[in-house]
Amino acid sequence: MTEKEKMLKGDFYDSRDPELIGMYHRARKLLKNYNLLDSELLEERERILTELFDVVGTGVWIETPFFCDYGKNISIGENTFVNTNCMFLDNNKITIGKNGLIAPYVQIYTASHPLKASERIIENGHKARYLTSTKPVTIGDNVWVGGNSIIFPGVTIGNNVTIGAGSVVTKNIPDNVLAFGNPCVVIKSL
Repeated sequence: MTEKEKMLKGDFYDSRDPELIGMYHRARKLLKNYNLLDSELLEERERILTELFDVVGTGVWIETPFFCDYGKNISIGENTFVNTNCMFLDNNKITIGKNGLIAPYVQIYTASHPLKASERIIENGHKARYLTSTKPVTIGDNVWVGGNSIIFPGVTIGNNVTIGAGSVVTKNIPDNVLAFGNPCVVIKSL
């Protein structure tokens, strides 16, 4: 099994594997071009996003700067708007539905590490490696994620949800609710 296959399966993997490093460098080049591109060059923006992501729906708008690890593990549905300074750590699949609103500084994480340092750090001479595993993140249709929110690995957010600004989403959120806080909890049905 390749390190990429382990990563997407959720097993511990070597993030410095040559295939993954190649994907990382490819994404960095595309992101550099995208983030420096004139905002009026809409066709070029769309071309780069199509090359960067696994799936990008029509009408997707991503403000710059935008950051991700690989890009190829990200799928974004039609008419979704991602505001400035968002970071999607797509070590596993990140799926965002249609008509989404992702506010500034939203962070979506799919990677995790063992809590105990003795289990997390693998020393090999003067080099250290860190055990990493992943879980996918899924965000449904018609979801608004407020600014400065953080979404943890393995979380699923249902359809028609509003996540209040500054939330730390550590658990799944059902359809049709307002949820916010640290940790994020359901406040009421919508």
